[in-house]
Amino acid sequence: MRLKISLLKEPKHILLICVGWTTAEELYSCSDDHQIVKWNLLTGETSQIVKLPDDIYPIDLHWFPKSLGIKKQTQAESFVLTSSDGKFHLISKLGRVEKSVEAHCGAVLAGRWNYEGTALVTVGEDGQIKIWSKTGMLRSTLAQQGTPVYSVAWGPDSEKVLYTAGKQLIIKPLQPNAKVLQWKAHDGIILKVDWNSVNDLILSAGEDCKYKVWDSYGRPLYNSLPHEHPITSVAWAPDGELFAVGSFHTLRLCDKTGWSYALEKPNTGSIFNIAWSIDGTQIAGACGNGHVVFAHVVEQRWEWKNFQVTLTKRRTMQVRNVLNDAVDLLEFRDRVIKASLNYAHLVVSTSLQCYVFSTKNWNTPLIFDLKEGTVSLILQAERHFLLVDGGGIYLYSYEGRFISSPKFPGMRTDILNAQTVSLSNDTIAIKDKADEKIIFLFEASTGKPLGDGKLLSHKNEILEIALDQKGLTNDRKIAFIDKNRDLYITSVKRFGKEEQIIKLGTMVHTLAWSDTCNILCGLQDTRFTVWYYPNTVYVDRDILPKTLYERDASEFSKNPHIVSFVGNQVTIRRADGSLVHISISPYPAILHEYVSGSKWEDAVRLCRFVKEQTMWACLAAMAVANRDMTTAEIAYAAIGEIDKVQYINSIKDLPSKESKMAHILMFSGNIQEAEMVLLQAGLVYQAIQININLYNWERALELAVKYKTHVDTVLAYRQKFLETFGKQETNKRYLQYAEGSLLYYWDKLRVAETSEDCTLIHKI
Repeated sequence: MRLKISLLKEPKHILLICVGWTTAEELYSCSDDHQIVKWNLLTGETSQIVKLPDDIYPIDLHWFPKSLGIKKQTQAESFVLTSSDGKFHLISKLGRVEKSVEAHCGAVLAGRWNYEGTALVTVGEDGQIKIWSKTGMLRSTLAQQGTPVYSVAWGPDSEKVLYTAGKQLIIKPLQPNAKVLQWKAHDGIILKVDWNSVNDLILSAGEDCKYKVWDSYGRPLYNSLPHEHPITSVAWAPDGELFAVGSFHTLRLCDKTGWSYALEKPNTGSIFNIAWSIDGTQIAGACGNGHVVFAHVVEQRWEWKNFQVTLTKRRTMQVRNVLNDAVDLLEFRDRVIKASLNYAHLVVSTSLQCYVFSTKNWNTPLIFDLKEGTVSLILQAERHFLLVDGGGIYLYSYEGRFISSPKFPGMRTDILNAQTVSLSNDTIAIKDKADEKIIFLFEASTGKPLGDGKLLSHKNEILEIALDQKGLTNDRKIAFIDKNRDLYITSVKRFGKEEQIIKLGTMVHTLAWSDTCNILCGLQDTRFTVWYYPNTVYVDRDILPKTLYERDASEFSKNPHIVSFVGNQVTIRRADGSLVHISISPYPAILHEYVSGSKWEDAVRLCRFVKEQTMWACLAAMAVANRDMTTAEIAYAAIGEIDKVQYINSIKDLPSKESKMAHILMFSGNIQEAEMVLLQAGLVYQAIQININLYNWERALELAVKYKTHVDTVLAYRQKFLETFGKQETNKRYLQYAEGSLLYYWDKLRVAETSEDCTLIHKI
């Protein structure tokens, strides 16, 4: 990936201060020459919109945000302009000054609308941070610093403000008395900050010639080497995947983790201000010599199996098949914005249309018009793909047929990314931004909530989610990482009872499911771990460690990220941007294939051929999950679990089908389901006996009383249990029924005495 730079021969300004995009093809710039100039990138024309009064020297410009989800407003209609005379000005797109507001003593150094357009924050040389309504009415003075505040940014939820204070960065919530976060970020004065709403990461740049990446808790994620000159500008791309850095004669394109894709050295002087186009494909920089520098992001690459796709120009892609070195050129009518290559299909979105190519035929793509404007995310599954834009979420088949569009209250599509949305053949999962402990689950075919509509709720905030890709809908699982970096797995079906959320691992930084079978991999602290059969936690948690593959991950350095898991090939991107490929054993995937086709004999033969404990452990769990106890017995014997082999043998000897099913469920730890099977079959005593054997005394007595049978049996077992451990009865329910039982016997005894029935007395 690199930047393609373009500059006019002659500058349009004397000293350029700030720039801002209205659409993906239109830009406004202003400078100390009091001119506001409009740039049209399609025609290459520039025109003066307005000449400001001589006493207005612009410093910062920010366009009013588009209303989210409203189709009519495709571009911004007004902007705020801050100036050196202590005022900010609300100016229409046509150049009319709607309102000028006295805001600060000294220059107003920055002004920013929040994401909803309901509030404006300004900072100035007087060290004040002020919040204004969208009409320019003062709401509050948020803070007062002793030094000038050079830059400001809103938090993703518009509830916090990030601003500079000399060498310090400060995050101040809008709520009074809320905790303020402050830390020393640079060794020199901080000149620029930016906070991305999608990835929740912070950028800072300063006079110490460094740029840095932070998380929202102020923890450092990346610290650049010192440049030759102070870093004068930084800006996030809208989707949070890239950011740009500007300095003297320098423009740098970086990944969100900090490493650099490209470094350009245009003859521009210092780049004071950087703005990304709405679609995230272009950068405009306001240069110290009066130029506006334009840079287009090109040479992006997508890879899948033996295909490599490269964006060579704005409207051209090159496809290379590495097996036969065949090359195809794909031409598009409009500029390419997003693309995704997976499951034998290439999906490309331009500003107006979506193209779907099959890897079998690159010549005849399927083309359809987009409902909204800029696509910010493309996700693919085997049967269909998902498009996310400012208006909503849309699911299409690879034939171009619209399938569904899931919605939920408070949905904000502008902040969704590949970590917070996941797609499988039958399910769509979306993490809620308003409450980050919740995941919404939808049916892919209808867009309606899955099951009985219950949300998936976790005790902690969730960071990343991923649906498995294979198998039946009823067996669909979702894995997620929470803020403690614990990895959990749970079923997506939500009917009646609450589904168990089970922990799979700790200190997991990134995860991915295989595209060919339900194998999960993750980077765990210093280890690369593969869960060959994650469903083992639902069948026999004791053997889960035996179903894992682990290897040292120190070679991937700090903060690596799993890019893809295709077949048995895992691609990992290191913190320095380099890609590392890992091949895992192909045999577990073959085992999954045999089991899904109920080819148990083939599965056993495969395990005997491979002779690995991991394979036998996976087969044991798979066999129990599919109720094939003969195969389970062979597999457990192979891994030395003799006690479980004996238990499986005892299950085989049970007289009824229901009893066998109940004990198989008990083997998997599903006690409630086992009890339900027995009760539905009328085997009440067995259901009671299960609870007695598990010392679940409360439930055993409850069942006996409910079905009016074997109460005395439960009391007798309880008494024997207490005598064995030398304890006295303290349970109130047992005391109550034990007392009732004695009274019953004494009544019988008195009746027997009066009737002189010695036989009955003997029995009692």
